Parts: sequence; structure tokens; C-alpha cells
Amino acid sequence: MKIKAGIIGGAGYTGGELIRLLLNHPDVDFSFIHSRSNAGKPLYSVHQDLLGDTDLIFTNDLTPVQNGNLDVLFLCLGHGESRKFLSENTVAEHTKIIDLANDFRLTAQSTIGKRNFVYGLPEINREAIQSAHDIANPGCFATAIQLGLLPLAKAGLLEEVYTTGITGSTGAGQSLSSTAHFSWRANNIQAYKTLTHQHLGEIAQSLMQVSPPNGREQQLNFVPWRGDFTRGIFISSTVHCERSYEELIRLYKDFYKDQLFTMVSDVPIFLKQVVNTNKCVVQLEKVGTKLVVHSITDNLLKGACGQAVQNMNLVFGLNEAAGLKLKATGF
Repeated sequence: MKIKAGIIGGAGYTGGELIRLLLNHPDVDFSFIHSRSNAGKPLYSVHQDLLGDTDLIFTNDLTPVQNGNLDVLFLCLGHGESRKFLSENTVAEHTKIIDLANDFRLTAQSTIGKRNFVYGLPEINREAIQSAHDIANPGCFATAIQLGLLPLAKAGLLEEVYTTGITGSTGAGQSLSSTAHFSWRANNIQAYKTLTHQHLGEIAQSLMQVSPPNGREQQLNFVPWRGDFTRGIFISSTVHCERSYEELIRLYKDFYKDQLFTMVSDVPIFLKQVVNTNKCVVQLEKVGTKLVVHSITDNLLKGACGQAVQNMNLVFGLNEAAGLKLKATGF
């Protein structure tokens, strides 16, 4: 029997990407998508690439959420809106929730009512995810940065980290703003939220989770950049490290040897390798005692919807890669 899935907040970039994945998932029956602003309209009126793929209609009726018709409910709402939605609306007790906002990612904020959200980074929390009822999906920058640094943290090799990362315009959401407008983004880049990005807390939490006992919290200095492209994240993290390049490569490949979607490259990486996939690719470069870790993801897939589906697969005991055999665009 297929899993009955629904989405709250389906009009944005993440909602649209998640719709595409669920419509093509072999084990999912996707028939409910909520949007107050688009209720009554066909999905393809907003996500025009879906013309001919589905005749589903956006709805403002929450009855399927309340009466238990859904096995899993994805929340594709703005940050802070998921907690508000769950406070104001009844979701059937058996329905599992996967939240794509940042409302429940930190351990201290992971509960609401009887629900307790598990942080959904499969590379370190696979067993907890498999036995979880509700999942807090990691942030896009957080996913790329963590996957670049986790092996070092586990080996006790992290102290102070200097990270830069550039992301595509889809990371800013679909609402029009001056810095999301094409005429502003084209041939332009800009640093933003320097050293204060909202993902820093969840990154620190995961690094401490895998660090040796009595390890101290690492200092992460992160400067994010807005890029003049639509999707993808490229991260470069610099640390002091005395280990040889050969030792570090072995460390990384051992850490990720059993992971389906995170892999280590021996040659320079580039963004198009991962765009339109659920992959994270990591590459190391070392000069003297300075190690640079590059990591790349698609912000809408491994950084959001792809990872959400990966978590759904784990929660329901499906093939972890089901619905995620996606190919990079290449050109």
C-alpha cells in the first residue's frame, strides 16, 4: 500500500520541488496540497512545468489533515510558521510530520505538545530517523557545511573554522525582494548575514554531537554569499590541520563509505555535478598546515526537498534512494 502524503505551503520553490518528487515517487500516493493564496487553482497554474503531469488542485480545506487521511505531512512554510500552524491546527496523531523550516531543529526547541522532532541529517542520525515519528529537516547551508566538517569533528580535529558559501537565488524563496530580482542578481554577488546566519546553531549542535567526549564547541566563522545563479550551494571551509592529505582522505572516505548520497572526490568539484540531484560531493585541498574542505549540494534537493524525501523513506522503511535517482544537468 502506498504512503498517503500531503503538503502544507505548496506555492513556493520548496513546495514546487517537493511536488515534483512526490508525484514521481513509486511508493507515494500524493493527493493533498494546501495553499491559502492559491486555493481552487490547479498546481500547474503556479508551477507551470507540471502542465500535463497532474490535475491536482490547491486547497484551503484542512479536513484530510485533521481526520487522519494522511500518513505523512510535509510543512513547507516560512521560518516560525510551522510552530504557529501546529499550535493553531489539529493534525491526526498517527500522521508523521516532516518540517522543512527551522522551527524544531535545535534540541531545546524540538518539541510541541506530544510531538518530538528528530534532526533529519541521515549521515549522523540514520537510526534515530528510522524510529522517529516527526522530523526536523536540516537547513540548506547547514547541510552543506556539516557534511564538509563532520569527519573532522568526529576525529577531534576542529577548533576554529572559517567558512564561505555561495547560494543560488532559489534559497531566498519565491517572494519578490530587491535582492531576489533578476536585474539585481545578474552579474552580481553580495555577502549577507555575515557571522550571524540562522543555521549556525544547528551546525554547532551536530558538530558537538559527533565530537569526542569532553570536546569543546568549535568556533565557526561563516560568511554566506548571494550568487547570480538559480540553484546550488558551494561551500569552502578552512581549518588548521597537521594531518597529511592522505590521512585526511582516508578519514573522509571511511566516514562516508556507507552513505548513498554523500561522496568524496579526488579531483576538483564544480556545482553542476550536484544540481538537480540529492548528492553532496566533498573535496579536500591541503597546503602546508591549512586544509580547505569544499562541499557542494543542490539547495532545493539535498538542502531541502530531496533530503526530506530521503528522511520519509527512512521513517517508513522504504529504500532510502526511492524517488531520488536524479541526474545532474551536466550542461
